[in-house]
Amino acid sequence: MKNIYLVGFMATGKTAVAKVLASRLNLKLVDMDAEIEEKEKMPISEIFRLKGEPYFRGLEKEFVKRLTGRKGQAVACGGGVFADPENIDRMKKDGIVICLTSRPETILRRAAANASRPLLNVADPKKKIEELLEKRQPFYAQAHHTIDCDALSVEESAQAVLSILQHERL
Repeated sequence: MKNIYLVGFMATGKTAVAKVLASRLNLKLVDMDAEIEEKEKMPISEIFRLKGEPYFRGLEKEFVKRLTGRKGQAVACGGGVFADPENIDRMKKDGIVICLTSRPETILRRAAANASRPLLNVADPKKKIEELLEKRQPFYAQAHHTIDCDALSVEESAQAVLSILQHERL
């Protein structure tokens, strides 16, 4: 089976949905952020603080290179990984890319529970979310499919992905 790449902004449900897909489809679960944290032996917030965002984006790019070519993976991607044209090209050629979306208010509510979101450690996090969404939208729009998960549970979001996959050649 081809890889399934779940992309989109933080707190849209990528990791939770990937877990359901991995279980139901007997795929290897890959949580990109968690694996980068493990490799670097520090949380992403610390990577950003100590080494900077460009360093982190380089780690993501190397990770994507290592992932592509393998099969049978449900990949929960970092929120910014799909904002790089090289990553987009690799992922789209290698598997099915599905973008999960939510409104800024929903993202803020979900992300507020997690203080380790380095891009939201600003005075006005909702404004930052809106700015980043606007900046990343042209990239996210290049996914093979998009699912609005704003009002969906994890289970409903996973079911929407499974419905899409039934019509794809995997």
